[in-house]
Amino acid sequence: MYLEYFGFREEPFSIAPDPRYLYLSPRHEEALAHLAFGLKNPGGGFVLLTGEVGTGKTTICRCALETAPEECDIAFIYNPKLSIPELLSAICDELSIPYPSGSGGTKILVDAINERLLESYRQGRKTVLVIDEAQNLEVEVLEQLRLLTNLETNERKLLQIILIGQPELLDRLAQPRLRQLAQRIVARYHLTHLNAGELPAYVHHRLMVAGVRRRLFPEPVLRRLYRRTGGIPRLVNAVCDRALLGAYVRGLDRVDGAILEQAAREVMGIPARNWREWRLAILGLAFALAGAIVTAQAVSTNGSLEAAGKNLPSIGER
Repeated sequence: MYLEYFGFREEPFSIAPDPRYLYLSPRHEEALAHLAFGLKNPGGGFVLLTGEVGTGKTTICRCALETAPEECDIAFIYNPKLSIPELLSAICDELSIPYPSGSGGTKILVDAINERLLESYRQGRKTVLVIDEAQNLEVEVLEQLRLLTNLETNERKLLQIILIGQPELLDRLAQPRLRQLAQRIVARYHLTHLNAGELPAYVHHRLMVAGVRRRLFPEPVLRRLYRRTGGIPRLVNAVCDRALLGAYVRGLDRVDGAILEQAAREVMGIPARNWREWRLAILGLAFALAGAIVTAQAVSTNGSLEAAGKNLPSIGER
């Protein structure tokens, strides 16, 4: 709706994992290097990328896959909440490995995958399995993945597996029964959010990719944006998108602080009415607390005066 108004070629803050919009902060660049290592490393094994929701893990993965060597065959599993036979079937489908129709037997599927891995090795090709949202993998499925990496030559393993997931994946891999898998992780990286200094560059990068070079978010607004989103890219995108719509509706040429606050409230599910009530409640509590302190001090003072009066001698005693 606001694209033509501001001069965008496309949506600048879409939450789709488009590699063109990837902003390489030092941490995102390092995460990308870990995935690139996994795609090119001849040794096989597991590569692990974890991070909180919305930090850009999937986008980094898509960017890494675009730079994968031509001799690399890639199977990408988006939804790994699967049983062992379902996951093995999904791997076969991704790699175009034929298997008997209706076959749900683990051995038949594993044999088909192993045969393809050996054939790919003979042809000088490498096979990489990428699993997104890997925190959803059951322990038994993770153990089956480890068994798939057992196929090897004297020089290297024939399957490289890249696991991408939320921090819960780290807890799962720390379980004693998965210690053999954990020992096969050759590279791991935990991705964090943008810091306050990186967020302005992130926003301007996305604006430029979408075709606009002027600053639609002034520096004070960007500082407020960081406070509201914590530098989580997905939240930043959602708030910025809503803020640009708000500026368009009001006929403004840039986003101001009031528009950003309204956008943040709407994106994070805090209605404006409740937001005002919350602030009034805090103010009311502060005034009540201040009144209570004054009253307590007054009572304490009066009590001290009364006690002092009782200790004074009467006129007849003087």
